[in-house]
Amino acid sequence: MNNKAGFFLWNLRQFSILVRRSRTLRLYPLGFCRPKISHSNWNIRNLLLNKFDNGMHTSIRYLFQDAFILKSGDGGFQTKGLSTASLFRVDSLCCPRRLSFDSRHSLVSVGTSDNGLKKVDFHPEACSEDVLSKEMKPTPISHRKLSQECSSLSDVLDSFSKAPTFPSSNYFSAMWTIAKRMSEDQQRFEKQLMFNHPVFNQLCEQMMKEANIMYYDQLLFSLHAMVKLGVPQNTLVVQTLLRITQERINECDERCLSVLSTLLEALEPCKNVHVLRAGLRILVDQKVWKIEHVFTLQTVMKYIGKDAPIALKKKLEMKALRDLDSFSALNSQRMFEVLAAMDHRSVVLLNECSKVVIDNIHGCPFKILISILRACKDLRYRNSDLFKEIADYVATTFDIWKLKEVLFLLILFENLCFRPVGLMDLFMKKIVAESESLNVKSIVSILHVYSSLNHIYKCQNKEFLEVMASALTGCLHHISSENLLNAVCSFCMMNYFPLAAVNQLLQKEVIHELLTSGDIERNAHKLHILNTCLKLDNAAYHKALNIPLPQLFPSPSPSNVKVAEGLSSLLGSEGCFAKNVQLPHNYYIDFEIRMDASRNHVLSFSDVDVTSATNMQRVAVLCVPRSVYCLDSVHPRGVLAMKMRHLNVMGFHVILVNNWEMEKLSMEDAVAFLKTKIFSVEALSPTGVNLQSTC
Repeated sequence: MNNKAGFFLWNLRQFSILVRRSRTLRLYPLGFCRPKISHSNWNIRNLLLNKFDNGMHTSIRYLFQDAFILKSGDGGFQTKGLSTASLFRVDSLCCPRRLSFDSRHSLVSVGTSDNGLKKVDFHPEACSEDVLSKEMKPTPISHRKLSQECSSLSDVLDSFSKAPTFPSSNYFSAMWTIAKRMSEDQQRFEKQLMFNHPVFNQLCEQMMKEANIMYYDQLLFSLHAMVKLGVPQNTLVVQTLLRITQERINECDERCLSVLSTLLEALEPCKNVHVLRAGLRILVDQKVWKIEHVFTLQTVMKYIGKDAPIALKKKLEMKALRDLDSFSALNSQRMFEVLAAMDHRSVVLLNECSKVVIDNIHGCPFKILISILRACKDLRYRNSDLFKEIADYVATTFDIWKLKEVLFLLILFENLCFRPVGLMDLFMKKIVAESESLNVKSIVSILHVYSSLNHIYKCQNKEFLEVMASALTGCLHHISSENLLNAVCSFCMMNYFPLAAVNQLLQKEVIHELLTSGDIERNAHKLHILNTCLKLDNAAYHKALNIPLPQLFPSPSPSNVKVAEGLSSLLGSEGCFAKNVQLPHNYYIDFEIRMDASRNHVLSFSDVDVTSATNMQRVAVLCVPRSVYCLDSVHPRGVLAMKMRHLNVMGFHVILVNNWEMEKLSMEDAVAFLKTKIFSVEALSPTGVNLQSTC
C-alpha cells in the first residue's frame, strides 16, 4: 500500500513539473536577470508537492525590439515589441545536462495543449541515468560529424527530422560550419532553403527548450551560429537565448569568455546585448588574472568594446605585459589590431610587439602587414624602424606582390606620413612599365601618395608624370568631377599640368558641380590650389578660373612668442620685422625680414629707401610643426613644398624654424640659432628645396 501511495505521489509530481508556465524577465542594474516569483492559489495538489516545487510559477518577461512574430501565453500570436511567451522547463533531476535528449520523446509535444502531453513511463524507484538513457535514445552526434556527413544546410535539417538528438546546438553549429565553406551566393541560396525547411521552426523550438540544460559553451556556440546564419536578432528564439545567456553568465570559463566576446561583436545593439556586454565586463574584471591563454586574452581585449572603462583597459594591458614572455610571433602581430579595436594606445606594449614583428618580418602575409599599419594609424603610433622594416621587406620581395597590394601599403604609409624611398622608386618603375593596368581609382590614389609625400625620382620623374597624365587622359570620358579635381590638384602640387585634364576641369559646368555638391569646402580649397598653381608655376599656361571662388579662412597659427623675442633681440627692435604677413593667393608667413642686396644688414620697414626691389632681399620665416615633414626626416611634404616654391616665385627666400626644436632652447641659444639661419649664405641660396634627387 505504501508503495502504491509513493508511486501515485511521484507520478503526480512528474505531471506538475510538466505543466506549462509563463516567465517574465526583469532586468537589474548589474546586468543579470532574476525570475519574478508569483505564487499560485493554494490547493491540496500544491500542498502535496510543496517539497519538490513549492507550487510556484516562474514568470519571465522577455525584452524584444520589433519582434516579428511572438507566441503569447494563450497560444495566439502578436507582433508587439514586448511579449509574454510560453516556455517549457524540464527538471534537471530527470534530464541532467550530460544526458542525451530525443525530441521525439519531448515532454511536451509541439503544437498541443497542456492536456495533450505525451505519456512517459517512469519507475518510481529507478530515476537513474541508466534508465533515462535507455528511455530517451542516447545517440548524440557531434557537430563535426554532422558537418562532415552533410553537404548543405538542408541536409543537417533532414538529419534532425530523422533522428533528433540532444543537444540541438550541434545542428546549428554544423550548419554554420558548412556555410563557411560556401561562396556568398551559395550561402544566400542555402540560407533561404534553411528558413523554408519544414523542421527549421521545430529545431528553434527545441533549442529554446534545451537552452537551460545544455552546457554553457554549447549555448554560446549555437547562439553565435544562429546570428551568423542570418536568424533575425529580434525573433523569439534569439532573444530567449540571449536572456538565458545572461542568467547563466557565471558559468563562463576561459573558453566561454572567448566565445562570448566574439558573439557580442556579431550581435547588433539592443537592450539584452547591452546588459550581456555589461555582465561580460564585470566577469572579465574579476577573472582577468586567471586567464591562461594569450589567444583568449587577445580575443577578450579585441571585443571588450571601445567604450569599456579605462580601468578595465589598463588591467587588460597590464595582464598582456605580464604575459609578454608567452607571446608568439603571431600574438605580437595580432596585438596591434587588438589594441586598435579596444581603442587603447599602449606605447610600451606596442614597442615590445614591434621588436618581435621586426625580427619575424620575412614571410609575414599581406593581411597582417595591412592590419599592423592600420592599427598604427588608428592608435597614432609612429615607429619609423617598424615602418622601414616593412617597406624594405616589400621592396626586397617586390616581384611577388601585386600592384594593388603595394599601392595599398603606400596609401597607409602616406597616412602615417612615412616616405619609403626605395619602395616608391620601384613602384614608379613598375607603373611606367605597366601603365595599361591602371584604372581611375588607382590613378587618383597614386597621384595623391606621390604629391603628398613630395617624392621626386629625377632619374624617371618626367617619364612617370607623362605616363600618369596619359592614363588620366584615357579616363576623362567616365571620370567623376571630384576624382578629376583630386588628380589635377595632385599634378599641380608636383608642378605638372596635363593640358587635356586641366581644360576639362576648367569647364563652367564642372566647376559649378564642384561648388554645389559633395564636400564643397574641400573642393573649394583644391580649386584655390589649382588657381594659384596656374598663376605662379606655369608661365606658358595663362588660363585661370573665371568663376569666383569662396573666400578661404586660414586656420589660426600659434603665437610663436619665443621666435618673436629672439628676432627682436637679434635685430634690435620689432621694427625690423613684420608678424603674420598676409600675401596674395591666401598665403601667410609668420615673419618677414627685409635685408640689403649684400645680405649683411637688416633694413627697417620704415626706411623710405627700400621701395626698389633691386636693393632689397625679402626673407620669409616659417615656424612649422613636425607634421609638415615626412616621418623622422626633414623632407617637406607636398603642401609645404608647394608653398616654399610659390614663395620663391614671389621673391622670398624661405627659412624654416622647427617649433619643437625652439621650445627646447634657452633664449640665448635661440638667438644664436636664428642668427645662423638668417645671415648664412646657405639659408638665402635660391635652391629648389622641394626637389630631392634619389639618383
